[in-house]
Amino acid sequence: MKNTCVLLIQLGTPDSPKTRDVRRYLSEFLNDPRVIDLPFLARKLLVNGIIVPFRAPKSAKIYQELWDMNGGISPLITHTENVSELLQKKMDEHVTVEFAMRYQNPSMDMVLEKIRKVNYDKIIVIPLFPQYASASSGSAIEKAMNIIRKWWVIPEIKIVSQFWDSEGYINSIVERSKAFDLKSYDHVLFSYHGLPERHVDKVYEGTDLCADQPCESELNDKNKLCYKATCYATTRLIAEKLNLKDSDYTVCFQSRLDKKWLTPFSDEIVEEWAKKGAKKLLVFSPAFVADCLETLVEIGSEYQEIFEEHGGKTVDLVPSSNDHPEFISCLNELVLNA
Repeated sequence: MKNTCVLLIQLGTPDSPKTRDVRRYLSEFLNDPRVIDLPFLARKLLVNGIIVPFRAPKSAKIYQELWDMNGGISPLITHTENVSELLQKKMDEHVTVEFAMRYQNPSMDMVLEKIRKVNYDKIIVIPLFPQYASASSGSAIEKAMNIIRKWWVIPEIKIVSQFWDSEGYINSIVERSKAFDLKSYDHVLFSYHGLPERHVDKVYEGTDLCADQPCESELNDKNKLCYKATCYATTRLIAEKLNLKDSDYTVCFQSRLDKKWLTPFSDEIVEEWAKKGAKKLLVFSPAFVADCLETLVEIGSEYQEIFEEHGGKTVDLVPSSNDHPEFISCLNELVLNA
């Protein structure tokens, strides 16, 4: 039987909430051409000259808040370690599970060098992003392949580029929601990480644009690799299991940098429902399999403030899959299928 290594890849996190570590993380993350897809010089000037110097001190305060919520450590590290250990317990003696971060530590260079030295027959690469996006899954896959291609001996490689329709993944979200009485909420939000519109437009050939596709209502051969389309498709699967009608929920996108990002914007939907007189909102965050800054702080704290400011009372966040048994089953199935 082939000796196999499963490599789980998460986005990454600063080594600490100190400004210097946050600056290092943001610099690596935002200089990735798949994240900010501008020409080299323009990207360097924008990221190193404007964004990082001004953003790092502010972000450091937010990361400190996040660390404090999680006992002084990044929740992304905690959850990814737990997932890796639980998945390992499901494997036989021929399969080893490792995890790495696309940005910062444990670095992909370090973890893949460890893997190289073991001389595995096969490597299964699983970026932990359910819906494919070039800025997340694409970047992680590219980084892995750029490292592996320099090896003298390259083993069999299997890549799982997305798993939004995995039953275990969907079930993990549905099970998390059972801690909440859905009927007690005025509205439900499915908030996904945003992307520039040009990122999803690049999925299509010729003059076709994302806006020309029925991404909100159906998945077809043209849009099956479009991030926006798979976000809506994910939502439909979850909503069906929860018996939610179309009028019960809104799909929206958070963490935007400007107005040319996927809409509707989550913060604006929160404000809109508060102004309508809603008092309770429930928010799912299916793009994140592990709770992190975008879920715990952006949704859990910042959206709560926006909602209260405009007359609302409570914004509740459904926890991410984290280390839920159904999510471990999802990953186990992905490994077995690979």
